[in-house]
Amino acid sequence: MTGQAQWLRTLEQHRHRQAQEREAVGADWKASGYVFTRPDGSPIEAATLTRHFNALLHRAALRRIRFHDLRHSAATLLLEQGVELVVIKELLGHAHIGVTATVYAHVRLHLQRDAIDLLGNALRNPTQPTARSDDGDEPPVCAASVR
Repeated sequence: MTGQAQWLRTLEQHRHRQAQEREAVGADWKASGYVFTRPDGSPIEAATLTRHFNALLHRAALRRIRFHDLRHSAATLLLEQGVELVVIKELLGHAHIGVTATVYAHVRLHLQRDAIDLLGNALRNPTQPTARSDDGDEPPVCAASVR
């Protein structure tokens, strides 16, 4: 089973458990609109979430991080995978792209350095194929050395 299929199955199981909780609580169910709630449908308290998250980190022998750091890590990974900044801005709910650009400037600088390194390698070794496939839209790489 692929990772995506596993996550989908896990979320479907969660939805089923939550439907059972909703049925058990009946009229006292608090429709918060959240995916992850307390058994009565009300939002999970921040302190409770932090406590459970820290327990999971401890059990997995991982260093302590803030729960919010997961959001930052996800955005960083998306940016490193080439997802456009505007898409990440929308996922994070930032009102302005400038906020996203400022927060993730260090990642963009790293990606720019990688791009320059890739260009340098292509110029030093013009006969070596680059990571990108030739789709016919780009002119051929010149084999003359640049000085």
